[in-house]
Amino acid sequence: MPSILIIGGGLAGLFAALKLAPHPCTLLSPAPLGEGASSAWAQGGIAAAIGEGDSVESHVADTLVAGAGLCDEAMVRLMASEASDRILDLLEFGVPFDRDLAGKLVQSREAAHSAHRIVRVKGDQAGKAIMAALVQAARAAPSINIIEGAEARELLVEAGVVTGARVRLKGADGALATAELRADATVLATGGIGQLYAVTTNPKESRGDGLAMAAKAGAEIANAEFVQFHPTAIDIGKDPAPLATEALRGEGATLVNNAGERFMLKLHKDAELAPRDVVARGVFAELVAGRRPALDATKAVGAHFPERFPSVYAACKAAGIDPVTQPIPVTPAEHYHMGGVKTDADGRSSLPGLFAIGEVACTGVHGANRLASNSLLEAVVFAARAAEAIKAMGPGGVVEMGTLRPAPEEPDSATGIAELRALMSRYLGVQRTGEGMAHAIGALQALRLGGGSAMLEDMALVALLIATSAYARYESRGGHFRTDFPNADPATQPSTAMPVAALDAFRPAR
Repeated sequence: MPSILIIGGGLAGLFAALKLAPHPCTLLSPAPLGEGASSAWAQGGIAAAIGEGDSVESHVADTLVAGAGLCDEAMVRLMASEASDRILDLLEFGVPFDRDLAGKLVQSREAAHSAHRIVRVKGDQAGKAIMAALVQAARAAPSINIIEGAEARELLVEAGVVTGARVRLKGADGALATAELRADATVLATGGIGQLYAVTTNPKESRGDGLAMAAKAGAEIANAEFVQFHPTAIDIGKDPAPLATEALRGEGATLVNNAGERFMLKLHKDAELAPRDVVARGVFAELVAGRRPALDATKAVGAHFPERFPSVYAACKAAGIDPVTQPIPVTPAEHYHMGGVKTDADGRSSLPGLFAIGEVACTGVHGANRLASNSLLEAVVFAARAAEAIKAMGPGGVVEMGTLRPAPEEPDSATGIAELRALMSRYLGVQRTGEGMAHAIGALQALRLGGGSAMLEDMALVALLIATSAYARYESRGGHFRTDFPNADPATQPSTAMPVAALDAFRPAR
């Protein structure tokens, strides 16, 4: 059995570690286990075609439609087919999914799904409950060596093979140190890129670290331009922005502007239940026009709000909003990255020794636009498959940690990071233009090469992968919408981000 290093303590990393048991592995988490992971904030649940009248074929069809022509159908079918087995795994790990009086799992409906197929916990508590169960299971598993407060900064590559990572962590004296961790199989499970944007639902740890490490090591990055904006982040000025789950719209909540108009009725036949990119653009248009958009659940949910959607209710009440009687002000926020490290069906990247799972990976199942609640499903399906592939690699050993060395001090880059986030929200957000993206690329290059902290350099690198990929796509599709090319190109294909070395020479036409 190979020595195994898992970088990331969210759903994908924990699930892979548990599926590897009893084989030993080392799991790194930058925050205390269970914190700093987007998975813990997921409200809707996990999509799985296990209800009466539903089918794997229907789940596949809905996913393909949402993905706007860029999904890998074989990967989508694989994911949907293995959903029921992964739900059973989660039940065995102690996840308390909602059940009805007959003991059957309760399933809700979300936008662009043709059936009630979202397995949930207490309405909007799925991510929190799933993570709590997996954290407890991981802490109890003798095969999992957990190192908290450790950030991987660089992949180690020898003769084209990934052999571990260089890590920043606290030494025995409490001071920051760096060390090399050697492994036969390194698994990236580092999550998304939300903190590249000024408004996001992602935790502060979601900076695209895994993408930066993989890109610098030479791994192939796919579909980087496709960024999903959740249409109903709660607009109260918090960073990260709390989320008003899509399940609210599935229960009948409507989107209205300050004139009381249901503006989605004129934009899509499914109105509030249209694909997320369509709804996000509808909400964005109302904001730009000065007609403040809001989610009105007063009739659909009303007095039942506190018990049916406790997370949303608490966030609203903390901001002085009573969702039982008042519409909730909303805004689009960066929520999920469809692009990532390109992998096969078993999580293998283009570099030997490197696997990627969860949001940092691009398996092809999301295409240009992720279907709601397919993200947690993708994480557990491909984490399990990666675990099986690693088990088949043959004999190995335990992860070896090299000598701890003092970590160099890094300059304060708060101003540069704030500038980067503003650039991405303005020019690489819900709507994009070639001129705007060209400006952003120049500014991001200056931030990347301006001598800031390693964190700023890596964030700028990932932002550039997104920006240059978006600039090169002369169409609108899914999460990528250009006002100068508003139509889809039938001949379009999935994309590959340019290599890091080519970014330095890239100069967009003005």
